[in-house]
Amino acid sequence: MDLTEIRDQLDSLDFTIKDAFLERMKLISKVAEFKADKNKEVLDKTREMQKLETLTAFIMDDDEKKYVEELFKQIITYSRIKQYKLMTEYGVPVDLPFNRIDAINKDNARVVYQGVEGAYSHAATIKYFGEDVNAKHVPTFADAMKTISAGLADYAVLPIENSSAGIVSDVYDLLSRYDNYIVGEVYIDVKHVLLGCENAVLSEIEKVYSHPQGFMQCSRFLSEHKHWQKVATENTAVSAKRIHNMQDEKSAAIASRYAGQLYGLKELADDILDNDTNITRFIIVSNRKIYTENADKISICFELSHESGSLYTMLSHFMFNNLNMTKIESRPIPGRSWEYRFFLDFEGNLGEERVIDALRGVIEESNYFRLLGNY
Repeated sequence: MDLTEIRDQLDSLDFTIKDAFLERMKLISKVAEFKADKNKEVLDKTREMQKLETLTAFIMDDDEKKYVEELFKQIITYSRIKQYKLMTEYGVPVDLPFNRIDAINKDNARVVYQGVEGAYSHAATIKYFGEDVNAKHVPTFADAMKTISAGLADYAVLPIENSSAGIVSDVYDLLSRYDNYIVGEVYIDVKHVLLGCENAVLSEIEKVYSHPQGFMQCSRFLSEHKHWQKVATENTAVSAKRIHNMQDEKSAAIASRYAGQLYGLKELADDILDNDTNITRFIIVSNRKIYTENADKISICFELSHESGSLYTMLSHFMFNNLNMTKIESRPIPGRSWEYRFFLDFEGNLGEERVIDALRGVIEESNYFRLLGNY
């Protein structure tokens, strides 16, 4: 046969496969109706494993066996996605106990942030809540989470990622540990400068203080001063405050220009960032499960079985519901070597059916799930 004849036969087979697949999906609708009526879960791992074993049992060629197995894994995935959609149409509830509100109430809000006055977290707090915000600072990110969990503040402002240094891993871990939720976000331009006390001279500096991310963000500048001793602090503004308190002419801090003004420090160098466009994203966290009608981003975290294709299958829920995934990160699960918890952001609102369809699938097919917020 020439190529044209082969393609003609393929075309004929493809139409046969298509018709059979569509007939199968009609039967899947009846399966979903039965499960909805009997309040049964969509996912049936035992049934799926038995089906794959039956379909591949008499295939001797290993490659062909793998092709058939992978094909039917996809067909089964499509079947589940259709069932999740039908469950929503049949009115089967999904456990997402979030309340919709008109807007985030910023008036008289009690806000907590990590660091000290002059920190970028402080700037983010002011940008989101206004100059007259009732804000206080705490030493650590965990302290901020504990404060809102205890009801001693309404909101916490926490950095979640930087455009050059990446994620703030501690904050991701805290989001999975505490029963708190993201209700907003704000972006702050990062403009680091090198600060010293009044009589300090750049050429005589021996020690520099900063948050570890400050060191990473200014690595090119620091490479020109390799003899400097680097001392990590909880926050860049803490570094500036320490220089103010020490009044040590041989020490300097990497911090914001605002922190320098606040603590009366002198700028020793002002062009020290590796990347001129350096932005930090801060999240606004509450202990309330709330979202606004115009919220358009959803953050979730989940854990999966440690097996081939599990993440690919999970992400298919977003693809088939036309939801744009904007970010995915992974963090090690404590006490479980080489297993990871995934953090995912996607566009959408909890009032949308397609969002409910996708989340229904993620909830049922994950080993652990948390909705971190819609904002």
